[in-house]
Amino acid sequence: MSGPVITSLLDTDMYKITMHAAVFTNFPTADVVYKYTNRSSQLTFNKIAIDWLQEQLRYLEDLRFTKEEVDYLQREIPYLPDAYIEWISSDDCKLNPSEQIQFGFEPTQSDANEERFNINLLIKGLWKDTILYEIPVLALISEAYFKFVDTDWSYDGQIEKAKDKALKLFENEFAFSEFGTRRRRSYHTQDLVMHGIMDAIKENPSYAKFFIGSSNVLFAKKYGVKPIGTVAHEWFMGIASITNDYVNANKNAMDCWIKTFGPDNAGLALTDTFGTDNYLKSFVAPYSDYYVGVRQDSGDPVEYTKKIAHHYHDVLGLPKFKKVVCYSDSLNVEKAIVYGKAAKENGLLASFGIGTNLTNDFQLRSNNSVKSEPLNIVIKLLTVNSNHAVKISDNLGKNMGDPATVKRVKEELGYIECSWTGDNEAHRWTE
Repeated sequence: MSGPVITSLLDTDMYKITMHAAVFTNFPTADVVYKYTNRSSQLTFNKIAIDWLQEQLRYLEDLRFTKEEVDYLQREIPYLPDAYIEWISSDDCKLNPSEQIQFGFEPTQSDANEERFNINLLIKGLWKDTILYEIPVLALISEAYFKFVDTDWSYDGQIEKAKDKALKLFENEFAFSEFGTRRRRSYHTQDLVMHGIMDAIKENPSYAKFFIGSSNVLFAKKYGVKPIGTVAHEWFMGIASITNDYVNANKNAMDCWIKTFGPDNAGLALTDTFGTDNYLKSFVAPYSDYYVGVRQDSGDPVEYTKKIAHHYHDVLGLPKFKKVVCYSDSLNVEKAIVYGKAAKENGLLASFGIGTNLTNDFQLRSNNSVKSEPLNIVIKLLTVNSNHAVKISDNLGKNMGDPATVKRVKEELGYIECSWTGDNEAHRWTE
């Protein structure tokens, strides 16, 4: 038996905490099903990884928010509703994986030495009781794979690698946050990465202003930086599913968010759940004033930048360099430099959420010229109150959900199919 990897409910992305609060406040009786998908389906699991993962999932039942953790959340996210704080302080707020996680596996192709399996995983229950599973479950699946399947790698040089990336970003005066929990190689990897980033800041303390923080609340707490995050596609998917109103889904989601947290805490607008073109129809005053900027998470980032700049400057008449575009889709330092230049050329402030390239960037130990490929895994809403939940996004590779519902919603919204050279989901970080 091994000890638990996830030892705190804060070991998650901040936007899961804010969405947790918003769901508790607005949709306490909504019933959901989440589905796990391995987009890199060629990467499969052995039996020892499956067994270890099942053990780790059972440990989640023991987690509670401690008083110290609740106090920290109140300090760092002061706009969390009082009723939510009271609830997470009680023993009623807990995970119940034995009843809420439906875990299975099925044999797939075997390699020369052992049988391999695909994981089938559903999460079922009230939305408010199950929303916190996504990030730790994905992190554990990734850790299981690299602990027992792909073991041809080592931690050597991880601190230095993260420090070097941070220094390159700082030298270009790029503001960025560490965004890598869900697909990290391991908990230890993310700790090393944070260590490396902080080492870069120690080398030149003036760089501290460019490190926005970490999306991981636990590591933000540990390293004394800001927890960073606003909202995920799940919020838009869930509200659209509940109301079955996709035409007004973006507006409804923004209204509900602002009602819960106030206009001063709107954060970044996530535009692509049902296609950015559709979102921008609703993204006018006062919403465009409340939100400090937008987050880019699919499609061609440079074309997206031009589209957002046109909307802000030509359609809305806002001055240049007032709004932020945060790039967060499979970034590395080289891409950040390109996108940062595009933002500047189009009168936008740039920031970057860098995840997998920080917390799962390894070479094979046996051949340092070959990348040890990360898993591209997601957990998304499948249904809410028995209605299909779908995500359309800005490129075909990220479309998710019931095909008939996806088709209907695209027709309702006048969605135009999009693809681009960077949308290979099977090999997201190697091409």
